[in-house]
Amino acid sequence: MTASRLQFGEEEWSKETLAGAVAQHPERARAFTTTSGLPVDRLYLPDDDLVEHYEEKLGFPGRFPFTRGVHPTMFRGRLWTMREYAGYSTAEESNQRYRYLLAEGSTGLSVAFDLPTQLGLDSDDPRSLGEVGKVGVAINTLADMEALFEGIPLDRVSTSMTINAPAVVLLAMYMAVGEKQGVEPSALRGTIQNDILKEYIARGTYIFPPRPSLRLIENTFEYCSRQMPHWNTISISGYHIREAGATAVQELAFTIADAVCYIETALRAGLLIDEFAPRLAFFFAVHSDFFEEIAKFRAARRLYARLMKERFGARSPESMMLRFHTQTSGVTLTAQQPENNVVRVALQAMAAVLGGTQSLHTNSKDEALCLPTEESVRLALRTQEILANETGVASTVDPLGGSFFVEHLTDTIEAEALALLGRIDAMGGMVPAIETGFVRRLIDESADRWSEQVERNERIVVGVNAHADDQPPRMQLFGVADDVRRREIDRLGLVKARRDSRTVERSLVSLRRSAEDDAANLLPPILEAVRAYATIGEICKILRDVFGEYREAVDL
Repeated sequence: MTASRLQFGEEEWSKETLAGAVAQHPERARAFTTTSGLPVDRLYLPDDDLVEHYEEKLGFPGRFPFTRGVHPTMFRGRLWTMREYAGYSTAEESNQRYRYLLAEGSTGLSVAFDLPTQLGLDSDDPRSLGEVGKVGVAINTLADMEALFEGIPLDRVSTSMTINAPAVVLLAMYMAVGEKQGVEPSALRGTIQNDILKEYIARGTYIFPPRPSLRLIENTFEYCSRQMPHWNTISISGYHIREAGATAVQELAFTIADAVCYIETALRAGLLIDEFAPRLAFFFAVHSDFFEEIAKFRAARRLYARLMKERFGARSPESMMLRFHTQTSGVTLTAQQPENNVVRVALQAMAAVLGGTQSLHTNSKDEALCLPTEESVRLALRTQEILANETGVASTVDPLGGSFFVEHLTDTIEAEALALLGRIDAMGGMVPAIETGFVRRLIDESADRWSEQVERNERIVVGVNAHADDQPPRMQLFGVADDVRRREIDRLGLVKARRDSRTVERSLVSLRRSAEDDAANLLPPILEAVRAYATIGEICKILRDVFGEYREAVDL
């Protein structure tokens, strides 16, 4: 059917069929939008441009621009990595949870660290009071990392570590554990988040100012590109930006803008784009607007591929592939009627799979109330396994490719994200955009808009502003023992008593000299300090002394 005949047919349908139906049953809203505020039309028709420019806009899976997937067969050849984010209390207790997850079918580990570890503080630091082991596992020295991975062969498991400001220290500890297991760095597989820019935007677990923090990231790129070819040196995270209140469009634009900053930092240091870009990875949230999330992932691949090829001159296809991990949304989980979260997570996970994720974490139903129990985390893992084995969504590549609605939404999200990237470029890049408060302001406005829509019942959250009840949830809650800090301090005291204090001191002096030399790569001296059982607090204190600490400007 030609475009003119199709247009005539639509006009005829509108008059003869639609008008009467709307008169009898008015539509639920005057205007429909996605959660990002993008308009959703009543009906989408074939796009002649899509067919005419198919290879330019969509292409084939595993080929530029990777809209339809980064691998030719996607999940027909290999399923996504099934991860469950876990870590709490002591290394021994977290190790038990990891063994449980692997035994239950998890195909990758994802480590959560407690707040003191994320801030480069030891458990006995006064600032750690009340936080040790609460939202993740406490790691003070190599001894803790050895206990964390006891009995887990690092040459056969892929590990993701959610750590940012002191990422280089935890990576060194992981390498040292591998050495003790007889596993060469070149055989280690996994990802370290190592994304500091989003900490200034969304999370706040920063230590050092932006520029020395970027140096640490650059050092990691350089070292791992030569020593750890299977390790993803950064997971550029939109997840936390989205969870802070950003829209899907903002999540995509700000994440890619962060990537641009990291890439430019590496290029200025003399690294070649095709030398380090293949090990860049991404981390996105998946929320409940099903089709918008699928379109976001497809738009992300195409936007990134073009950026790498046209702006940075990448030649290797691997440098142009946007490979990403996805986590279902924590902020969409409700403490009210927590069993509803099972449905939310399942639908979000399906959107991630239909969008072509390489790795997936599904949240547990009780996470709005506490750390997940073994029962709830098993159900979250089974959700992924049911998707993989019982639904058929893994049987074909890009199942929704060609959907009139999805293709239109993919184009729209890409165009909106590109426009926002242009505004950031005009400011001089992501660091100035963060420092001027531009990024934070847009996220806050989006978060406020969403809250107002929920309060006015313009957005329905089942169990909260619709179909609510007054009954408190009845479920077993998981908790961390109150004495965990004392136990960690006792362990730390034993390590300090047994280690060679002179070797520790020499390693820290060497680290200080390297930190003061802008041309030095800091990973080797940090690795030496880790091997000597220097604590994360001792290592980060040296870096604090040399680099200073970041203090966010507060408007009064």
